[in-house]
Amino acid sequence: MSPGALSRLVRLSLSRDRRGALFSAFGVSVGVGALVFFVALGLGISKVVREKVFPVDAALVDVVPPQISLGSILGGGQLDQATVDRLLHLDGVTEVYRKMNVRVPAVSRYDGDFFGSRIRMGLEILAVGVDPGLVKKDVELGDFADPGAGRPIPAVVSSRLLELYNKSFAPARRLPQLSPQMVAGFEFPVVFNSSFVAQSAPGPAVPAKAQIVGVSDRGLLAGITIPLAVAMRINAATGQDAQTFTGVTLRLSDPSKVPKVVAQVKEMGFEIDDTERRMSETAGAAVALTTSALALLSVLICLLAAVNIAHALSAQVRARAKEIGVMRAVGASRADIRRIILGEAGAVGLLGGLAGTVAAVALSLALDHLAGRYLPPFPFKPETFFSFPPWLWLGGVALGVLAALLGAFFPSRRAAAMDPARTLAG
Repeated sequence: MSPGALSRLVRLSLSRDRRGALFSAFGVSVGVGALVFFVALGLGISKVVREKVFPVDAALVDVVPPQISLGSILGGGQLDQATVDRLLHLDGVTEVYRKMNVRVPAVSRYDGDFFGSRIRMGLEILAVGVDPGLVKKDVELGDFADPGAGRPIPAVVSSRLLELYNKSFAPARRLPQLSPQMVAGFEFPVVFNSSFVAQSAPGPAVPAKAQIVGVSDRGLLAGITIPLAVAMRINAATGQDAQTFTGVTLRLSDPSKVPKVVAQVKEMGFEIDDTERRMSETAGAAVALTTSALALLSVLICLLAAVNIAHALSAQVRARAKEIGVMRAVGASRADIRRIILGEAGAVGLLGGLAGTVAAVALSLALDHLAGRYLPPFPFKPETFFSFPPWLWLGGVALGVLAALLGAFFPSRRAAAMDPARTLAG
C-alpha cells in the first residue's frame, strides 16, 4: 500500500469518528502538556539558580589553606608566592588569581546624598583583595589597581549584593533602584582597623575612600573587592600578615581537567572551596527531584491516555470487522491493516502532542505575565520561570505519538490477525 493511499484511508477512518479521535487526542494532550510544563518549569528555575543565585564558572577552581595544617609534615601549609608558582605549573592551569583578605575590621560612616535621597548610616565592611585579572571584564571605570595612599580605592561589588539591595533593601526604605552603570563612580568613606562591634588590631586606623568601579559575579557577596596590592598595603600598615594569601583561584583551559587538578591540589595539602558549587548542586538537585516527581505523574497520565486509545481502537476494530474483512479480501495484507490502525493512532498522538505542547507554552506565558504583574519584586526574580529548548518541543510531540502508538499496538495486531473468510461469513 502506497503512503498516499494509507494517508487517505487514515483520514477517512478518523473523519467517521471525530468525537472519539478528539477525545483520545485530548487525553494525550493533557499528559504531554503537563510533562512539558513541569519540565520547562524545572529547567527555568534551574537556570535561575545556576546563573543568578549561585553563578559558578566550571573552569574556575578556588584553592584555600587547610583548616588544620601540620605544615611541612604533610606537605600543606600557607599559600605564599612559592606555592602560587607551583599551582600555576599544574597541568591544565592557565591563570592564577591570588586573594588576600583585609585582616582588620573596617567600617563606613556615610552621611549625604545617595542618588537623590539623603541617607545617614554606618555599617561594618568586609574587604578582600584580588588580582585584577579576576574581575577586569566587569570594571567599567578606570583601572583596577592600587592608586596609592590618599586616593580613592577602586572597589567592585557583588552583582548578587546589588540584586538583594534592589529587591529587598531599597523598597523597604524607599531608596532608588540602582543599575551597575549608576553605581560606577560612587564614593564612600572607609576606615580600616576600626569596628563598631569587634576589637581593632593594635596598629593604627587607616582612613580611606572607596570608589565603586564595577559590579561582578566574582565580587565578595558581603563586602567589597579591592585590588590585591591595596589589601597587602593595608595589612602591612596595620601590622598584619601581608605575605600569605587567603585563597587562590585557578583558571583551567578545560573544565574536564577539574577533577585531576583538584586531586593534585589536595596532594599538595590544600583544600578546595566549593561551597557555592555544592549549594548550586544541592538547589539543582532539589529542583530536579521535584520536577522528576511531577514529570512521573505526567507520564502516568500519558500511559492512561494510551490505555484509553487501546480501548477505543479495540472497540473500533470490532465494529469495523466486516470492513477489515473486505479490505483483506481485495488484497490488503496483514501489514497494511496494521499500518492503517497505527496510522490512525499516530495521527491522534501527533495532534495530542502538538496541542499539549502548545497549551503548556501558552500556560507558561500566562503565568509569567501574572507573576510579572502581581508578584512583588524579590531577589533574583526572573523575567520568565520557564525554559523551552527545542528538544523539549520535539520531545513533547514525540511522546504524544509514542503514547498513541503504544496504545494501538495490540489492537493493530488483533485487526491484522482477523480471518477475512470467517469475518465476512459473519
